[in-house]
Amino acid sequence: MNQPGYRHIIWDWNGTLLDDLDYSLRVMNVLLRRRGLPELNRARYHTVFDFPVRDYYARLGFDPAKDSFRDLGAEWMDGYDAHRLDCALHPDVRRIVAAIQVAGLTQSILSAYPHQTLLEIVDHFGLTPLFTHLEGLDNIYAHSKADLGRTQVAKLGLPPREILLIGDTLHDLEVAREIGVDCVLVAAGHHPGEKLRRHHDRVLDSLAELPTVLGLKLPA
Repeated sequence: MNQPGYRHIIWDWNGTLLDDLDYSLRVMNVLLRRRGLPELNRARYHTVFDFPVRDYYARLGFDPAKDSFRDLGAEWMDGYDAHRLDCALHPDVRRIVAAIQVAGLTQSILSAYPHQTLLEIVDHFGLTPLFTHLEGLDNIYAHSKADLGRTQVAKLGLPPREILLIGDTLHDLEVAREIGVDCVLVAAGHHPGEKLRRHHDRVLDSLAELPTVLGLKLPA
């Protein structure tokens, strides 16, 4: 997995850098309780969650005749935004992104999170100066970020072989393949390790393994 030719890292945000899995479950369980639907635990969430998010909502049992996907998405986002700043970064995120910067690699974020909200939360954690680009979607419905990824690669002006995308879901792998870059997945977010490993052989149990993969030394 070691690839000394990488010059740029594209990070996913939710679930990869931001540890928001349990928070996302709590927000969705509020919507489910309001409608008398079965609530989620981690095991069920890892079974049903996927992209596009519209299909995930259908698997949860929401009745489209009573609740449109648009209304449900807005309700979920309102609930998520209420306390999103209470979430923490995954352990060692600050040290890892700092080590990557020291090694001379540039970094960016490619997220299905709404763009303006992404800017605000990355700034909240004081990470903005570490990234050359912050790219989020122009809506709250998280259909796909492949087109955004192609735009970001074009902005970087680097050969795709010199770019590594790091994410926590199979959608990140999908995006990486569509835009022609390498991918490492981390099984600490919204898709479990066993699901990731059925489709990809470059899966880490946690971000703590990434410095070894990239040949980096973490700052003290």
